[in-house]
Amino acid sequence: MKSITAKGYKVEFTKKQYIILNDFVESQQYSSVFVLADTNTEEHCLPLFLSNLSTEATIEIISIEAGEENKNIETCSGVWNVLSELGADRKSLLINLGGGVVTDLGGFVASTFKRGIDFINIPTTLLSMVDASVGGKTGVDLGALKNQVGVIVNPKMVLVDPQYLNTLPSEEYRSGYAEMLKHGLIQDQDYWNHLKDYKKISSEDIQELIFHSVGIKNKVVLEDPYEHGLRKILNFGHTLGHAIESYCLTQKNKTTLLHGEAIAIGMILEAYLSTELTGLSQNESDEIKTIFSSIYPKVDFTENEIESILTLLQYDKKNSHGKVKFVLLEAIGKPVTDIEVPTALFKASFNYYKQ
Repeated sequence: MKSITAKGYKVEFTKKQYIILNDFVESQQYSSVFVLADTNTEEHCLPLFLSNLSTEATIEIISIEAGEENKNIETCSGVWNVLSELGADRKSLLINLGGGVVTDLGGFVASTFKRGIDFINIPTTLLSMVDASVGGKTGVDLGALKNQVGVIVNPKMVLVDPQYLNTLPSEEYRSGYAEMLKHGLIQDQDYWNHLKDYKKISSEDIQELIFHSVGIKNKVVLEDPYEHGLRKILNFGHTLGHAIESYCLTQKNKTTLLHGEAIAIGMILEAYLSTELTGLSQNESDEIKTIFSSIYPKVDFTENEIESILTLLQYDKKNSHGKVKFVLLEAIGKPVTDIEVPTALFKASFNYYKQ
């Protein structure tokens, strides 16, 4: 399988990917190499990675607590301090081994430590392989508010090794699958149709599908790296989905949702809004709802909870001039951006989800 050329770096899928990695590290003559992992990837993924890493440079392991609740400035401060205490300099390399929390946070840490050191991402979850591996978005949450602080800086390399997926719980696998389904909805109806039957997707299929998803996202990002236009379409399902994810993260009586689980709900809600506002057919909206409902658990929201979720929309990072802007669909595979939604339709969309 080929590599994918992104903006100033490559996403490596080839069987020689570790040889490519080791050759790159050697050629750059890094003073030291730091591997950032969380408590999950330290146990399940780090041994495989270290068995493939060969360098004369000093290697240090930095571990953080797993979970979205730890994707914050406090964790960054801890990693910055460890880097400093261990003598990291501007010729050090940070390798981020983990899911989206590790690659987002690690990229931000590297981009800001001593005004920027090189970093490489090794995504270990399906979500991070198809989403965080491309685009250069780094950052952390502000309290429960998603990705409020960050910068767009590209890694030096991304290495996608499907072997790490063998360590994933089924719910984490499903979480990443939601982003793949989104790629079909916003760019490729044939891909959506191929992915619809989740139970028929085998482990043999998945590397080709990851490659296709990364290709879709990379094509969008290359055209619009800083989200001034086309890149906005990658946010389908995320405006309401992020609000739902943030709300559930802060409520002790609600089950904390994985990113893909929340985005799946967001895509059902925003499919309804698309039918009301941008011409998505009722049949296609119902199809989207049926597919996501067959893969992801249903979540009940009270009227008061819906009000609280909608209040969080004001903090969405895509807002402009005090207005919430949505990405909706004209049809499957045909997105439209910068749509303002009348307030009355929000509760109607939740009613549609409940039915």
